[in-house]
Amino acid sequence: MKAAAVTVKRPLSERIVRQVRKNWMLYLFVAPSLIYLIIFNYVPLYGIQLAFKDFSAAQGIWGSKWTGFTHFQRFFESYQFWTLMENTIVLSLYSLCMNFPIPIILALLLNYSISRKFKKFTQTVTYAPYFISVVVLVGMIQVFFAPDGPINQFLKLFGMQEPVLFMGSPEYFRHIFVWSGVWRQAGWGSIIYIATLAGVNPELHEAAIVDGANKLQRILKIDLPSILPTAVIMLIMNVGNIMGLGFEKAYLLQNDINIGVSEIISTYVYKVGIQSAQYSYSTAIGLFNNVINFVLLVTVNRVAKRLSGSSLW
Repeated sequence: MKAAAVTVKRPLSERIVRQVRKNWMLYLFVAPSLIYLIIFNYVPLYGIQLAFKDFSAAQGIWGSKWTGFTHFQRFFESYQFWTLMENTIVLSLYSLCMNFPIPIILALLLNYSISRKFKKFTQTVTYAPYFISVVVLVGMIQVFFAPDGPINQFLKLFGMQEPVLFMGSPEYFRHIFVWSGVWRQAGWGSIIYIATLAGVNPELHEAAIVDGANKLQRILKIDLPSILPTAVIMLIMNVGNIMGLGFEKAYLLQNDINIGVSEIISTYVYKVGIQSAQYSYSTAIGLFNNVINFVLLVTVNRVAKRLSGSSLW
């Protein structure tokens, strides 16, 4: 009678070494990306401690005096705190409400386009603005919305005598900021949904047509359920970055008149951190901003997993 084979469980370190030796070529391909990630995403985390210190260049990060949550308290008690929060949240939610559904709608419209030439032309026209830099985009906005620009010239055709100061009116800033972003990003954002729709089984549409379903019913019953997991993932990622509104566009569109609605957390951090050299204070504000993003990301991911079954993790 043969003795039963005994399986010896090797130590974890030995298993890792064997796995690396076995697939060393795959790890070699991954190594550059991993090194880049460590250098530019994890090594800078060393500077987070600036938020809890009174940084002095002469003493360095380690030698600077520890102050705890003083800089956070200073920001929370600042007269600008609620204004910055309101401007950032309103602008972010406005952008999210427009930038999230419009690429989906555009993808669905292109998916049902009969003419292949029209579809390709529309894709090219809507993709092109994404490759325009933010600086060039802001320059175009300032030219188009100038008092003597094309928009005001067009309005004169309808009897408007005085030009509208679009860039000098706070009530127009948010609309210009958001809709120029929609124009720039909608086409590019629709690519992932077009790719998802292309993978839908054609037999589902054929069966629906035989049953007498119209296009709207096919969209509601076939297309939307097919792109729902992708849409949920994109929504989670967008919500997780809701407080991370980039400062470049907002900063370039700012002026002394509209600064009451255009000053957001990222532009404020740039001004106090780079221009005023308040490194510890700006680091504290940036850390607070990132913690809010992290909490939103985890919360929305958990809610999405319960409601739809799709999540990042």
